[in-house]
Amino acid sequence: MDREQDVETVPIAELLDERRRLLNVAYWLLGRSQDADDVVAETYRRWYDLSDEHRIRIAEPRSWLVKTVGGISLERLAPTDRSHSGPVGAAPSQDLDEEVSQALLEALDTLSPAERAAFVLNDVFGMAPGTVAAIVGQTEQECGELAARGRHSLRTRWAHPTAPQQHDRVVRAVRQACVAENPDRLRSLLAPDATVFFDGGGKVRALSRPVHGARRVTRSLLTLLAGRPGTTLHCQSVNGRTGIVVRYGDKVAAVISLDVAGDHVVQIWAVLNPDKLRHWNRAATQEK
Repeated sequence: MDREQDVETVPIAELLDERRRLLNVAYWLLGRSQDADDVVAETYRRWYDLSDEHRIRIAEPRSWLVKTVGGISLERLAPTDRSHSGPVGAAPSQDLDEEVSQALLEALDTLSPAERAAFVLNDVFGMAPGTVAAIVGQTEQECGELAARGRHSLRTRWAHPTAPQQHDRVVRAVRQACVAENPDRLRSLLAPDATVFFDGGGKVRALSRPVHGARRVTRSLLTLLAGRPGTTLHCQSVNGRTGIVVRYGDKVAAVISLDVAGDHVVQIWAVLNPDKLRHWNRAATQEK
């Protein structure tokens, strides 16, 4: 879509290529065809909501569209939304082998939103560092580190696949170590480069940046879950696999999902944002 050029004057092949690229970016960021369609439709709606004067001032419309697709996708990449609630649709691009695409999408679900975006935009689409930084909202150096961690996490996961039964066993051991407040046992269950992400959503006090390294992750988790009257930890299904649900009295206060490679936890997401825990608390109320 060229500057100062109405959509009617752009060749149809160029329009289709543009839309296909936007769909591919959204699909690899989100993992579902319907979500990708929705994001691209919203992106074009925002484009046409701009005044003519504003659109003319945008020197590179295609770059604006890609950045907008990336921004909307990141807004939707909340940790609690990354489970496969239904079958993943076929990728918009048919050039990749379907089984490889499916495996990569499932592996991408193990990354944090920022890692996934940095990895996909850098490694899959080869976007310029400045463009990746603008979409992710971090510096070029930080995005490079995020992409590198994403690559490392994917390699680790593929090198050490974990069966559901083994995943369940490791998570239950983590829960027990947290309940017992046993730092040595908990640290032994973590990979040396384990990472924990805290999602407080600005609604509760929580670390805004990821914590790296088994020792620091152990200290952070035990500080978060330190035994207080009325606090209990339960193993339940989270995003299709065993996770840990933390309750304070009858209220769900945190939902923790863990990625396990071999015998060790490599990544942890602790969701504390009360807005994202509403459905957990509604479900708990309905069960009574």
